[in-house]
Amino acid sequence: MIPTWLLLAPIAVQAPLMLMDEFYYHHGRGLGRWERIGHPLDTLTVIVCIAWTFVSEPTPRAIAVYAALAFASCVFVTKDEFVHAGACTPGEQWLHAMLFVGHPLCLASIGLAWPALHFSGAELPAYLEDTSNDRLPLITILVAQFLATIWFCLYQTFYWNFLWSRGRRLSL
Repeated sequence: MIPTWLLLAPIAVQAPLMLMDEFYYHHGRGLGRWERIGHPLDTLTVIVCIAWTFVSEPTPRAIAVYAALAFASCVFVTKDEFVHAGACTPGEQWLHAMLFVGHPLCLASIGLAWPALHFSGAELPAYLEDTSNDRLPLITILVAQFLATIWFCLYQTFYWNFLWSRGRRLSL
């Protein structure tokens, strides 16, 4: 059995790293057009992965679709590295490396937790047995992660593309 906290640990580690990247590094240097458009799209790929777990039971076909979506997301988020090479400090580059390591781990955690959204009791995989009597905390965390990711995507889209302008920073 995997304790719920350990199953979701990658998400708990990734979230503060993501916030540091956004609110320390991005706000510190500003974002060019490529990143202002691309970063919300990165987040959207994660939303699609999580949404798939809510709308599909984890059948072999649905798992294959999730694996393809997760792989596509992992590759997609690397698209900015040619821009980052010239725009980022070594500290931000290191943070991005940590985020790239965490990204597939978070998607794997969500994938492993997926059966808890649709099954209970004897139907659950053995590693989720400790959640068979009370899946609510795990489901609550997954729903909260989904909603937080949607919020972050909306924030990235509206802040960087409509509110922010070069030379003028808005405090939110």
